[in-house]
Amino acid sequence: MAAGSAAGWAVGALGVVCLLLRLDFISCDSQVIYGAVNKNVTLYTSSFKPFKEIVWKRGKDKVVEWDDQSEVRAFLSFKDRVYLDTVSGNLTICKLTPSDEDEYGIESPSVRNNSKFTLRVIESLPSPALSCTLIDGNITLQCLILEDYNTHLELIQYSWDCPSTIQCQSGSKPSEVYVTKEGDLSQEIQCIISNPLFRRTTSIILSTCVPSDNTRHRTVLFAILPALIFGLLFLKCFLGRP
Repeated sequence: MAAGSAAGWAVGALGVVCLLLRLDFISCDSQVIYGAVNKNVTLYTSSFKPFKEIVWKRGKDKVVEWDDQSEVRAFLSFKDRVYLDTVSGNLTICKLTPSDEDEYGIESPSVRNNSKFTLRVIESLPSPALSCTLIDGNITLQCLILEDYNTHLELIQYSWDCPSTIQCQSGSKPSEVYVTKEGDLSQEIQCIISNPLFRRTTSIILSTCVPSDNTRHRTVLFAILPALIFGLLFLKCFLGRP
């Protein structure tokens, strides 16, 4: 009987923990925040009572600290680059650099669970370039990032905007699609690259992917040339008679 009660209590306690996790009262994972290079980012927190002291840290190092008996004090490279709201506890970091990436946390008696943030700093995306090749009646399009861009490539997403008259088939990579040559080549296809902060688009007209076909013109020329020669010879013989 006691064993059954203990088991029931454990199940009940587990249910409460799961409920709290769902309601976001307890969070063991840090929240991922994205900021742009040379821009500002704010780390938001919440408290259950007014703040009397606050310490923000990056890893184990202090970023800024304050208490109600002293002024805000910033440390290391964050001097003149941070703003601490002593009412809300929010921390704003200005003029972001890639070296600012790290885990940040607030420590204060006014916060039930010390909030953790993982900061990712992203550079602006360059405009992509579209290249195309014609192979076996299919036009293969590739969306390329030509500039020396290597900041969080894993965050880049590719998508394609194809008109309803064109059937775009996925290629071997997300940055690649192909269409059949028999489609409406006057149509435009767009490639979109994006990450959590930026979005860039470029487009191409399908007809530019297909080389001009001069075969028909050569066939007509070859058909006319013998007739033209025969006609000239006939005129020469006719005019040369006495």
